[in-house]
Amino acid sequence: MRASSLKQGGGFSLIELVIVVVIIAIIGAIAIPKMSRGAAGAGDSALLQDLSVLRSAIDLYQIENGGSYPTAANMPGALLQYSDGNGNVSPTHTAPFIYGPYLQAIPPLPVGAAKGSVGIAVLGGSSSTQPSGIGWNYNFSTGKIKANTGRDEVDPKGTAYNTY
Repeated sequence: MRASSLKQGGGFSLIELVIVVVIIAIIGAIAIPKMSRGAAGAGDSALLQDLSVLRSAIDLYQIENGGSYPTAANMPGALLQYSDGNGNVSPTHTAPFIYGPYLQAIPPLPVGAAKGSVGIAVLGGSSSTQPSGIGWNYNFSTGKIKANTGRDEVDPKGTAYNTY
């Protein structure tokens, strides 16, 4: 083949390269913020799921134990062990301990300064103390359980985690 028969200009023009770079930049500008928000959203979703599991376990305990919530003395054992329907708990499944366990393990707190903590602080009455190093706050008089987070620990929408 002769050099004169080869097609000239077989590469990309400068304008084509600029267009490709601009398209890649636009895709990056859209995708990167969405991916970074995904991690925070995952923690929020995990908190909602863990609270749902804990609240269901407490409700089932109440139903099977004469309408009583786990007490300060038997929480969290009431959720992790067998019960007899009267609020007494045992680690073994023997008569009369035929109910439960309601959870295999206490889920770790997925958000906030106490992230990873599995402890449950038992609060009574109207106490609002936020113990440190504890994942969950449980009020035995109402059966309510919440995340042990401060008022300043909020989700991306500005909602405090301890109000979930």
